[in-house]
Amino acid sequence: MNANGEPNRLISEKSPYLLQHAYNPVNWYSWSEEAFQKAKEEDKPIFLSIGYSTCHWCHVMERESFEDEEVADVLNKYFIAIKVDREERPDIDSIYMNFCQAITGSGGWPLTIIMTPDKKLFYAGTYFPKHTVYGRVGLIELLNSIHESWNSKKEDVLKSSKDILEFVEKNMLSHVEEDIGAESVKRAFTEYNNSFDNIYGGFGTQPKFPTPHNLSFLLRHHIYAKSKISLEIVEKTLESMYKGGIFDHIGFGFARYSVDEKWLIPHFEKMLYDNALLAIVYTEAYLITKKEIYKEIVEKIFEFVIKDMTSKEGGFYSAIDADSEGVEGKFYVWGYEEVFDVLGDEKGKLFSEYYNIVPRGNFEGKNVPNLIGKDLEELNKNKDLKEEINNIIRKLYDYREKRVHPHKDDKILTSWNGLMIAALAYAGKVFKNKDYISMARRSVEFIFKNLVDDNGRLLARYRDGEAAYPGYLDDYAFLTWGLIELYEATFDTNYLEKALDINKEMLDLFWDNENGGLFIYGKDSEQLIVKHKEIYDGAIPSGNSVAALNLLRLYKLTGDNYLEEKAQKILKAFGGNVKVSPNNHGYFLMALLFNISSTKEIVISGHKDNEDTQKMLDKINQEFLPFSIVVLNDGSKEIHRLVPFTENQEMIDNKATAYVCENYSCNIPTSNIEELEKLIKFSS
Repeated sequence: MNANGEPNRLISEKSPYLLQHAYNPVNWYSWSEEAFQKAKEEDKPIFLSIGYSTCHWCHVMERESFEDEEVADVLNKYFIAIKVDREERPDIDSIYMNFCQAITGSGGWPLTIIMTPDKKLFYAGTYFPKHTVYGRVGLIELLNSIHESWNSKKEDVLKSSKDILEFVEKNMLSHVEEDIGAESVKRAFTEYNNSFDNIYGGFGTQPKFPTPHNLSFLLRHHIYAKSKISLEIVEKTLESMYKGGIFDHIGFGFARYSVDEKWLIPHFEKMLYDNALLAIVYTEAYLITKKEIYKEIVEKIFEFVIKDMTSKEGGFYSAIDADSEGVEGKFYVWGYEEVFDVLGDEKGKLFSEYYNIVPRGNFEGKNVPNLIGKDLEELNKNKDLKEEINNIIRKLYDYREKRVHPHKDDKILTSWNGLMIAALAYAGKVFKNKDYISMARRSVEFIFKNLVDDNGRLLARYRDGEAAYPGYLDDYAFLTWGLIELYEATFDTNYLEKALDINKEMLDLFWDNENGGLFIYGKDSEQLIVKHKEIYDGAIPSGNSVAALNLLRLYKLTGDNYLEEKAQKILKAFGGNVKVSPNNHGYFLMALLFNISSTKEIVISGHKDNEDTQKMLDKINQEFLPFSIVVLNDGSKEIHRLVPFTENQEMIDNKATAYVCENYSCNIPTSNIEELEKLIKFSS
């Protein structure tokens, strides 16, 4: 805190991350013209610190350095210090993370950038301790060294910044246009298979991230290539993740990643995007296998989202911290004796036996509950035991609720809400759960009410009554995905129309007319030091990957050739990059699979509420159909306007009728459920 207890400029911000630093003695600026002008006038380099409010090492660096008067004195004297919330400004974060990875070989948060007043980087890193320790340079030593170089070798520093910019533009931000096809799908499968951990599931050793879209790709590969191995990899991983401590067995929901290969000890923060994408892949796995455990996991994910991540107005919050009372995981872990104190001897023994609670603990003397080594099917078969354990979990949950809770980042991001809308709509359709669909509807209403400006421009972030920042590519692409899923869950044409409108605006704002593909920020947004496109499918799929699949689905839904042309250009624009490392582009490969597979267009002509129509839709919704689109032709003007090819696909003999087309040819229309079932099964 400042010596006089006064806040710095960040006190006027809405970002929870920036507000966490509002009482630092550092004279922080937000990213603003004021800060850069000040740096130019005083001839000082910029110290840029990028993070987010639930980032553990961001908290550590704040406690060690940004709350420290000695560090603040150096920063305030020699630098202009700028704080950025990466979740509010993914455009800034993406650019400087690419720089950091280019010159250091790695990246992460907190992201520490030192740059010239004209935004050219010359030094990058992540976390720095206050003083040099264990070979890791200390922040004070670093700052003093850079100050000295700025004063005595400024020409060298400026030349270095220019060279770094040119190197990154040439090597990190350029894309190789090339046709891409089935050989990349095959190679990606081989790479996933080679890195698969057949003991604990997942890929590689540690840390392990869920990366659900890679699993969704493998499920599509299972259908496309009739690959049993693909399905086995996914099932092993899904079951292992759920058994591990990465899943919160008391309050539900998944943590961001596991620090070990067994999925036992999580990095305890929970992100909205992980839980949305995981809900989708567990639903897909249910459709293929019909295993009730996958449905149960989806229900638990959404129970967590409803309880902990949903605003009164219907938007979804961003994240929950790993730390409480300054200690990582404190809210989530259990002492051995504590479990018995809460439950008594009999129930304490039962819970400890099933959830591996031991006297020595499995995490710093405490226990992370887990089901590693347990047979989930056996547990599911014994209904009395399962009910007793569920009662025990409710009791532990009530007890845990009295603890000091971790910080919740309650900003509402359009992009991540788009992912949760997609998840809820998809699961609501599959499980015939109207509550999930209703939640998806409410989030869409919230976005269009609160996250659109007076000119109709989609915005990126809402918090505490304020919407801000012109929407980024991810906001447009992810919301479009959610709207497509909501259309196929409800057949309300408003959602299809909204999807088409948002998709059109996305193409208008972000399209690269020279090379194809979509920029991360729009032509009406702040123009940063570079204008780049992202294709890497990391923790979250890239906007370009999601947009490519959206475009292909919307093309199949509407027959609009323009949409297909744009999709093909995206696939080609990044084809060379994806070919180099296909396993880093799992969602892109999902779009590619949709493009090269034998897709089906399924139109059900009938009245939505009639029993025969519902039976047909139920049959379709119980099949995993990743290479299909489904339209309900209710005979309305709206559907004929949006999907012109339905105009002649009428009910026959006043019965619900299915029209199934594939490979540019259509089967004979049918009103027979068994015949429909045969037609929608994939033969490729």
